[in-house]
Amino acid sequence: MVTGRTIEGGVRSSSLWRLRIIKTGGERVHLRIVGCHHRQKYLHNLGYGETALLHWSGLRLEGTEKRHHYSLYSVLSELRRSQIFFCHILVAMSNLKVGVEVVSAHDLMPKDGQGSASACVELQFDGQKFRTAIKEKDLNPVWNERFYFNISDPSKLPELALEAYIYNMNKATNSKSFLGKVQLSGISFVPYPDALVLHYPLEKRGIFSRVKGEIGLKVFLTDDPSVKASSPLPTFDPFMNNSSTVPSQAQTQYSNTTSDPHPESKSESKNILRSIPKEGHLPHHPLSSVQVSDQPKYMANEMKPEPPPPRIVRMYSSTASAQPVDYALKETSPFLGGGQIVGGRVIRAEKPASTYDLVEQMQYLFVRVVKARDLPAMDVTGSLDPYVEVRLGNYKGTTKHFEKKQNPEWNEVFAFSRDRMQASILEVVVKDKDVGKDDFVGTLRFDLSDVPTRVPPDSPLAPEWYRLEDKKGDKAKGELMLAVWMGTQADEAFPDAWHSDAAGSADASSMNSHIRSKVYHAPRLWYVRVNVIEAQDIIPVDKTRFPDLYVKAQLGIQFLKTRTVQARTLNPLWNEDLLFVAAEPFEDHLILSVEDRVGPNKDEIVGRVIIPLASIEKRADDRVVNTRWFNLEKPAAVDVDQIKKEKFASRIHVRVCLDGGYHVLDESTHYSSDLRPTAKQLWKPSIGLLELGVLNAEGLHPMKTRDGKGASDTYCVAKYGQKWVRTRTIISSLSPRYNEQYTWEVYDPATVLTVGVFDNCQLGEKGPNGNRDAKIGKVRIRLSTLETGRVYTHSYPLLVLHPSGLKKMGELHLAIRFSSTSLINMLYLYSRPLLPKMHYIRPLSVMQLDMLRHHAVQIVAARLSRMEPPLRKEVIEYMSDVDSHLWSMRRSKANFFRLMSVFSGLFAVGKWFGDICAWKNPITTVLVHILFVLLVCFPEMILPTIFLYMFLIGVWNYRYRPRYPPHMNTKISHAEAVHPDELDEEFDSFPTSRSPELVRMRYDRLRSVAGRIQTVVGDIATQGERLQALLSWRDPRATAIFILFCLVTALVLYVTPFQVLGVLAGFYVMRHPRFRQRMPAAPVNFFRRLPARTDSML
Repeated sequence: MVTGRTIEGGVRSSSLWRLRIIKTGGERVHLRIVGCHHRQKYLHNLGYGETALLHWSGLRLEGTEKRHHYSLYSVLSELRRSQIFFCHILVAMSNLKVGVEVVSAHDLMPKDGQGSASACVELQFDGQKFRTAIKEKDLNPVWNERFYFNISDPSKLPELALEAYIYNMNKATNSKSFLGKVQLSGISFVPYPDALVLHYPLEKRGIFSRVKGEIGLKVFLTDDPSVKASSPLPTFDPFMNNSSTVPSQAQTQYSNTTSDPHPESKSESKNILRSIPKEGHLPHHPLSSVQVSDQPKYMANEMKPEPPPPRIVRMYSSTASAQPVDYALKETSPFLGGGQIVGGRVIRAEKPASTYDLVEQMQYLFVRVVKARDLPAMDVTGSLDPYVEVRLGNYKGTTKHFEKKQNPEWNEVFAFSRDRMQASILEVVVKDKDVGKDDFVGTLRFDLSDVPTRVPPDSPLAPEWYRLEDKKGDKAKGELMLAVWMGTQADEAFPDAWHSDAAGSADASSMNSHIRSKVYHAPRLWYVRVNVIEAQDIIPVDKTRFPDLYVKAQLGIQFLKTRTVQARTLNPLWNEDLLFVAAEPFEDHLILSVEDRVGPNKDEIVGRVIIPLASIEKRADDRVVNTRWFNLEKPAAVDVDQIKKEKFASRIHVRVCLDGGYHVLDESTHYSSDLRPTAKQLWKPSIGLLELGVLNAEGLHPMKTRDGKGASDTYCVAKYGQKWVRTRTIISSLSPRYNEQYTWEVYDPATVLTVGVFDNCQLGEKGPNGNRDAKIGKVRIRLSTLETGRVYTHSYPLLVLHPSGLKKMGELHLAIRFSSTSLINMLYLYSRPLLPKMHYIRPLSVMQLDMLRHHAVQIVAARLSRMEPPLRKEVIEYMSDVDSHLWSMRRSKANFFRLMSVFSGLFAVGKWFGDICAWKNPITTVLVHILFVLLVCFPEMILPTIFLYMFLIGVWNYRYRPRYPPHMNTKISHAEAVHPDELDEEFDSFPTSRSPELVRMRYDRLRSVAGRIQTVVGDIATQGERLQALLSWRDPRATAIFILFCLVTALVLYVTPFQVLGVLAGFYVMRHPRFRQRMPAAPVNFFRRLPARTDSML
């Protein structure tokens, strides 16, 4: 038994925390947080309050003295991968090991002089060395051997590397020759449930090495105490001194082990922590200095100057893209926790910086009602249904009530905004719930001037027992334990507290779960690839005809079918791929049914099979997965005797796998926030940190009516990667102040952060769309447009298209900072493919991607809507732009004008050259002639001149570079001058719900637009066919003229220097208008007379 071992770590190299192992039993351990004065604050940096400081997949580590059972490695591996929270681990663990399964190698280099090789693999890690068995005369050896390495110091695991060398063993000469190697960093090791077999290309050892092929390895981490480390090779290599065969260490190890320490079913264990992202949870608090000042960091009545008014910035310099001032982006200079933001720079305040450095400090009065004891009986039956009412001026919050309990425990927190305080006395009243009027039990009163101030990372204020008083101020029976203190939104009690902002709602206490701020993690999505190959021994329902068979596959709400095949031999062959989307944990089963189409809209099931997704093999590359045969079961229940009489059953041959090498697109490809593949082993280290401060909103439109007045109950939702965040709901405010801060880890700069504002319609009053949360607007920010280290504070207009037209619903004030942890890695990403490798090796069609994206959005919406509070389906769809692929006349026009804007530079160059040819400015024209002669005489200067010109243009434009993130542009979106009918068409459902007359009118309009496009496409085809007609003898006279011209031109070019012809041609093109004719030139006339295939069109 191991006791007293301490695990130490730090938060960004600040004060240490420790988890002490109290005792161990098997692979389970008892953990307790000890020895850290600021431990709750640091745990709160993960985003949880006192009642749930850590929460991983349903497991909790609560409080400071409570103990829970954990797998030690599960905790440590998650801490190691949470780079924001984990800095280093200073402990040597005897159970933590690295497992390596050497599977196979492919296409090795022949090295024995006979076109083959006798290969073995040598593994080296942390000073240990293992070797597999030797596979004689095999260029595609298969080992399937497993080895386990001890880890001397787990804190240095990211710095260690696993090296796998493949050698050709020559027994005749007792020598070995190099076939290739692979080196894997310790940061890429994952727990056993997440490990996949990956095939790594072999690398060279030196410049002159000849290497080819790949090796398949499965690398994982385990803390199973039953796993023993393999016996390492001795320092004295036996193979080099003994020609006898050296047995594999893996074989020796397995001889002592009766069972596999990691069966496949272990991956389904409920105690394994899985799908834990690296991002910090809930509002992230950047850590302050280790030194703690005795002076409070937050002053009660601090005077500070008013920030300057927002400055309007222009998004585009061209006047064509300029939009009204009311729709423009506004740059602000607010006073935030770190100081005032001026031009993206932080001017530090004299007082110490707050842990919330991207939001404004907000003062709150916190009241934690813990429990009560010895309360008096109030009913005739001697029972009591107690609850607590906390009052401050006109604001009142209540706890839940307990039935017939005189010693209740609530442990609820109430937060009153200091800006809205209307009284100096806090009153806490204990009442008895009754059918009529609630009975008074006792009260407590606190003068706000005597309330202490707490500043994290100070430890939480200890609650005290207070004797209740009656209405006259005398002591009453019963005591109440509570704590009262002043703090800010940096307090760990803030996220789960009841807020006075919700006091305007009549059901604020019952709807408290719908207004709290929360962090959601979307499930990890997989592509399920089903290759339906064939079926055998099909028993048709109707034996008088050949069945028309197809396979229908179902996964949840997703349905796909193969083509219909007439099975004359009752062994139909399809060989088709079907793709689905599945989410972890896998709840649905894959159902394959073979059906016979007996008539129009009439199908009969021949047989079916149900395949659990948990039993399907996972892969991270394009390796071939083994096929499987499944027996087809009858769709309905049949007699047991009949089943016994049947000697055989129909079978279906399929290849099913979970493709982890793809990135499952669950949002529009233009606004993707995450491009990583599904398999965690393929993830690269993060390159930076994205911090978002949601400050406030201004000028919001009323979304509902309350007490005869317009009101809005708004909250913000931000999405980046798999992490969704939701701010608390501010009740009945058209200028809400959120001041909440969140963080994400960034893996690719070519990603987009999306922030949306919604009106909460779950609090009683319904909006115009019923109980669906109404959209107010959203903001998109592409990270690649941000400078690293700069704080962007802007007020973004919330623009929404309604059937009645474009509306500005208000402005959203955000603070954004993108910090880079590795500039080299970020610059390296610009040379890498945007999507994972599988998207290019086995690409998916556009139709498949659209269908899979739609299913992925529905799965994510279904999962997040089941959480508490639910993130509703309409919110997910709006944030994911689920309808961006649907037809819209407005979008079509906007894309056309975008295309014209792209070619506007070419048009400008053409216009400039036309002015040169027209000699409008003779001096410029003469200079162009001189430059043209120089380039013709020295053609090697053409490319350097072009690139130097582009360099100078880029340097010149650096002065006018945008210093603010992009935002919605009404001109580019073509949203200002859009016709109302086009908007009504854009908001129409799919399929349409409009009247036949309106649909007919829109169809005719679409036909006219398509007719113009058809004409343009036909004209382009005509010009191409005329080019083909030059040598096709379609017009014999024209072809004869052209080939004679080519002959004469060839002779002239042969005897005339190219520079002379070039100068003459240039001068001819740029000749003076006096020498020009208004009629078309002869070559143009000749080309227009050539025939095209328009004569053959019907």
